Amino acid sequence: MRKQSLSLVRCISSAAQRAPVSAARPLHSLFSLPAMDATGADAFERVITGNKSYARRSAQSEPQLWASLSQGQQPEVLWFGCGDSRVPETTICDCKPGDIFVHRNIANVIQPGDLSSESIIDFAVGAVKVKRIVLCGHTKCGGAINALNDNDLGPALNAWLQPLRDLRRKHQREIDAIESVDMKALRLAELNVRQGLQTIRSNHTVQKAVAERGVSVHGVIFDISTGELRVLGEEETRPVGLWQHR
Repeated sequence: MRKQSLSLVRCISSAAQRAPVSAARPLHSLFSLPAMDATGADAFERVITGNKSYARRSAQSEPQLWASLSQGQQPEVLWFGCGDSRVPETTICDCKPGDIFVHRNIANVIQPGDLSSESIIDFAVGAVKVKRIVLCGHTKCGGAINALNDNDLGPALNAWLQPLRDLRRKHQREIDAIESVDMKALRLAELNVRQGLQTIRSNHTVQKAVAERGVSVHGVIFDISTGELRVLGEEETRPVGLWQHR
């Protein structure tokens, strides 16, 4: 079985050395229609063709990778993130298959009692024994932008974003004082990560792993305009650096 050498520092420090980020879709859009390339192939055809190309390259560059992974997994990091296509954790952290155990949803919302996130924690922390837990928000988040108002998004999205809208109301005065919509959404994304961290740290499985194995929990924000992750400091009471209001 392949031995993992992944560390959290490595995972969040080598993200910027990748290809430039493509132009973002409209900020309020949570989804879009499949794109067409120059040959007329649709997105699914590109996925299948791309996979074949990837499989050939990986077989040449790391012939033992898939044989090793087929024997089991030993990821050291559990990653909670947003489903946004511009924030692929393995790519932005310069990691490989098998390095990161992943759970993603709209706007990386982590709420007490959510069966999906709690089952991920039980499996990744309790059974797989990851060493680090990361909750990642990001700039230009469509979920955060849509949570800045109460517009009707349909029953599923309305229900899913309700905790984020409640969080916005709780900090309404601070958010209203911010001029830019992007910065309003960024501040809400940061508050959402902090609230999610509280939920994760209050989980019984996580608390047990922290006490027995020294598992640690971290919050980060991914800046889509630079490709970089910024770590949220534990003692910050006001946004700094990436989150500084201008």
